[in-house]
Amino acid sequence: MTRWPRPLIIPAIGLTVLSAAALGLSTAPTATAQPFGYTRLSKIQQRHVSGLLSTVLNGEDPATGGRRAAPNTARPATAAPCADRFGANVKVNQNCLNIADADLQGRGQAQNETWAAADPNNPDHIIASYNDYRRGDGTCGATYSLDGAKSWTDATTPDGFIRGGSFGGAPREYWQSGGDTSVAWDSRGNAYLSCQVFNRGSGTSPDPDQSSAFLVYRSTGTNGSSWNFTGRPVTTHDDTAGAGNFLLDKQLLTADANPRSPFRDRVYMSWTTFADDGTGYIYEAHSADYGETFSAPVLVSADSPQCANALGLPTPRGRCNQNQDSQPFVGPDGALYVVYNNFNNSEASPADNHNQVLLARSADGGQTFSAPVLVGAYNELPDCATYQNGQDPGRACVPEKGPSANSVFRASNYPIGGVDPRHGNRVVVTYGSYLNRNSQESTGCVPGGFNPASAGNLYTGVKNGTCNNDIVLSTSANAGTSFTGGSTDVRALPVVTTAGGQARTDQFWQGAAFAPDGTLAVSYYDRQYGADENLGFADITTSFSANPAGPFEHTRSTSGSMPPPTQFSGTFYGDYAGIAVTAKAAFPVWSDTRPTDLFLCPGTATPGTPPQTCQAGAPNASVANDEDIYTTRVGFP
Repeated sequence: MTRWPRPLIIPAIGLTVLSAAALGLSTAPTATAQPFGYTRLSKIQQRHVSGLLSTVLNGEDPATGGRRAAPNTARPATAAPCADRFGANVKVNQNCLNIADADLQGRGQAQNETWAAADPNNPDHIIASYNDYRRGDGTCGATYSLDGAKSWTDATTPDGFIRGGSFGGAPREYWQSGGDTSVAWDSRGNAYLSCQVFNRGSGTSPDPDQSSAFLVYRSTGTNGSSWNFTGRPVTTHDDTAGAGNFLLDKQLLTADANPRSPFRDRVYMSWTTFADDGTGYIYEAHSADYGETFSAPVLVSADSPQCANALGLPTPRGRCNQNQDSQPFVGPDGALYVVYNNFNNSEASPADNHNQVLLARSADGGQTFSAPVLVGAYNELPDCATYQNGQDPGRACVPEKGPSANSVFRASNYPIGGVDPRHGNRVVVTYGSYLNRNSQESTGCVPGGFNPASAGNLYTGVKNGTCNNDIVLSTSANAGTSFTGGSTDVRALPVVTTAGGQARTDQFWQGAAFAPDGTLAVSYYDRQYGADENLGFADITTSFSANPAGPFEHTRSTSGSMPPPTQFSGTFYGDYAGIAVTAKAAFPVWSDTRPTDLFLCPGTATPGTPPQTCQAGAPNASVANDEDIYTTRVGFP
C-alpha cells in the first residue's frame, strides 16, 4: 500500500500539530513502515536530494558506503595545520585542522556549503554560515566579522536539542546532525540563522529515531556572535518510531529588511518535502514576531500548465509534483518571491533533457501565492558516472576536459533571484545551464537524453568538446508576471559569464545579490584560469554590473586555483555558495581546498614516541586537501 507523509508539526506559541488532513495527506500505520533511506528515493529524488542528506544521513548512500581511505603513501607533514589566509583570501572558520583517521577524511575537518549576509545598518558587520564537521558529524557553523570581513570570529550555534514534548512525549529531542544553513538580517539589526537538524535512525545507531526539523536562531544586539537558545522550529517531523517515510530538505531563509515594507522584518523560509510516493513539493512559512513563531506551511509549488508531465507520480497537490532548490527573496515593496527548479516539463524529444525554473509571488506576506510562472529552461550538469569512469553514480558533477576523472563531487544547477532596489518591478534570476549561448549544438555540444540507470543527463562533447556550464540571466520587468527566459531559448539568453576565457570553460554554484544602488554582484566557481578546465581545479570569480543586462566586469577573487576536493572521497563539496553585498563591495564566501589535509603517520606511535603527523595522497589527488571557508573583498568601481 502507498504510504504518505506523516503530519508536519508547526510551532505556534508552543508546538502545534498541523493535521494531515490540512495538508491533504493520509498516514499509514507505523508497523508497516520501512526505512525511507536513499535507495527508496526515486531516481530523480536521488539526484536532487541535498548533499547533506544523501552524503551524511543515509548509510546506504553509495557515496557514503563507498568512502575510501587515503592511499598509504603518508610522508611527514610540511604544511601548516592552520593557514589563515592565501594572499587577500581570508579564512572564515577559525578552527585549526583536526587530525583525522585516514578512512574518515572530512569527519572532524571539513567546512562547506556557504551563505553570507551583511547588516544593512552597518556594512562592516557580516555573518557567514556553512556545514561544519569539526565535531565529527555535521552541524551548523556560524562566523561573524565586525571589520568588513578582514577578520572573523567563530560563534556557537546551540543546536543540540529542541524543547516542546512533541517527539515521543519527551521534554527534549536531541539531534545527531545538522547543516544546510543560511543567514539574513532584518531592518533593526537582528540576524537570523537557519539550520536543518535530523537524526540518523537505526541504520547508524541503536536509536531508530529519524525525526528532523528546520530551526531558526536569532542574534539580537550581538551581530551574530551569539544566538538564542534553543532554535525556534519552522517545521518539524516527528519520527521517533523510525518509520522513515518522509524527508524535509533544502531550506533557505530570508528576512524583509526594508523599513518601508508593509511586512517589515518578516522572516521567511522555503523548503522541499520528499514523500515516499515519489513527490517533492515546495512549501513556505513566515514569522511576524522576529523568528519566535512561524505560520503553518503554505504550498508554493501549486498546480500549473507549465507542469505538463506528472512523471507518472501521484498529484496530491497538483501536477508540479517534483521540485527542489527553492530560494525566497523580497522586493522593496514587501513582495515575496520564491524561485525553484521544477522537473515536470514535457520533453520535446527523447534526446531533450532540459528542465525548468519556476517562480511564485506573494503580495500578502507569504499567506498566499500566485500561480507559478516560467522563469526559463536550463540543462543540468552531466551524469557523473558516465563521464568520470563510473564514479559517484546517480549524481551530476562537473567533469574536467581530457582523460582524467578527478572532479567527481556532486553538483547541480539552481536558481538565485533578487529584486533591483531602484526598480521594484525588475526581478532578476540567475541559474546555471549546461546548454547556453556558448555551448550550442552547432559547436559540438548536443544533448543526448538521460542515462536510464541514473536519470542523469547525457551530452556529446563533455570530455573532448565545447560543452560548458554558464550562469545565465532571466529578467522580469513586471514584478515577476513574466520573464525573458519564459519566451527565449536558454541558448539565446544573456549570461553573467562574459569574460573571454569563460566561453569554453565551466562556471557553477553562483551566489547573487543586489547592492543598494542597484549593482548586481554574482560570484561563482570558475574554471577559466590556467589549466583548471583540464585538471578539475577551480577558482572563484565575482562579476558585477550596474545594469542587470550587462555589461559585466569580472574580478578573479581567489589568489590561486583550488584542487578538486578529496574529503568524503571527493564526492561532497557542498551544494551551493553564497555572497554578501554592501554599498561599496561584494564578499563572496566559498569552500576552499588549498589547505593540505593531515593524518597520523601509520606505525609511528611507539613507547616513548608520540605519533607523527603526515600528509597523504587521495584517490583523485597526489596530496589530500582540507575544506575550509574563505572570503575576500571585491570593491565596486
